Amino acid sequence: MVIVHRLTTGIVVAVTTLILQLVLSSGSQAVNEEASFETIEWVSLIPEDVLEILLNPPEYISDIEDGSADDTISSQIKNALTAASDDKYQQALVSTEVNADMNGAMVRIPGFVVPLEFNDDQTVTQFFLVPYFGACLHMPPPPPNQIILVNAAGQGIPMPDLYVPFWISGKLETTISENEIAMSAYSLEMMAHEIYDE
Repeated sequence: MVIVHRLTTGIVVAVTTLILQLVLSSGSQAVNEEASFETIEWVSLIPEDVLEILLNPPEYISDIEDGSADDTISSQIKNALTAASDDKYQQALVSTEVNADMNGAMVRIPGFVVPLEFNDDQTVTQFFLVPYFGACLHMPPPPPNQIILVNAAGQGIPMPDLYVPFWISGKLETTISENEIAMSAYSLEMMAHEIYDE
């Protein structure tokens, strides 16, 4: 019985995903023909000097046991906030510094949707785009330079399954925004969206 239920659930999810892909991709194709978007990765949003610090953590990081209380994101954020001002690694973990070259860029980036505002049809019109599932919802938010505030008022997206990643395309701006959920160092005016299927 459990196997049948799981199989049925899997089929429903697969069919729903396929329908969403067809609906969403048809709307985004016309926009993609008009505008050229550079596909970027999340690491592109981190300034080179901050990235260098993150790629070369201090030795005490290797002393933290995997799975321990000190190995959690929230612990790292707490440590960063209480760390001495000269600990560049802890500062990099919560950095609002941005890659200035990204300001005004037409980009396409994959990520997960954290809904913020809806219209009457329950279409998401504003959301945070984050690099991994659960950020800002089940886990603490990533650094502000790894969160994008997306304004999608023109078209919005149907309330997504929060497990489904999307490609979001539009004009990226380096703008600090903050609400009760998180702080973002980037904003984007969405011009196209589609389900991430790679």
